[in-house]
Amino acid sequence: MTVPATSRVVRTFEDRAEALAHFFLRAGEAPRLLAYDDAVGCPMDQALAALEWTGAVGILAADDLLHAAQIATDSAAAVVERKQGDQRVYVYFGPQTEAPPADPYEGALLHDEPGVRAYTFGQRVHAIAHFLRATQGSGAVLAMLGRRAPELRHIRRWMQALFAAPGAAQPTQLLAAWFATGGAGCLFLPAQPDAQYTYHEVAIDS
Repeated sequence: MTVPATSRVVRTFEDRAEALAHFFLRAGEAPRLLAYDDAVGCPMDQALAALEWTGAVGILAADDLLHAAQIATDSAAAVVERKQGDQRVYVYFGPQTEAPPADPYEGALLHDEPGVRAYTFGQRVHAIAHFLRATQGSGAVLAMLGRRAPELRHIRRWMQALFAAPGAAQPTQLLAAWFATGGAGCLFLPAQPDAQYTYHEVAIDS
């Protein structure tokens, strides 16, 4: 997806607390995603391809709100919030495995097709609990410390600018990210033990 002319800001931090303080200051009230394990982060080398693929095949819609995600080399899982009739529901999407976790009694089976198994839940807590049971939280991000989860349309739009545009960030382990209509920011863990935290922000030129 093409975006209007954007500005890019990159900052580095040696101190973790300073890096996180800057992230939350820049995020403001914007929806954000935080790594479930802040020592490991979320690998981003497959993120852009996964976002494009799920959009192309219609698994995730542009107006879905992303509450949790895990992207591995050969699989992915997510929890999204979407409107179903007059209600808001939470849908878990994950790989169809030979030994899946037990069917959640709180949810209803939505899809059980080659490669994808999906359940719907009436409450976020039940959907997130199933997501964590299925993924163990390894390399996952969760929507936390915000009033709402980020929209897929904004994530796709700004991930393209962050990772695919000239001067883009090199995919690495994501610690935290925020996404809004006018911009986005991502904080990455140090690539090496003696390296720095890196914060990338893109926004529409005013």
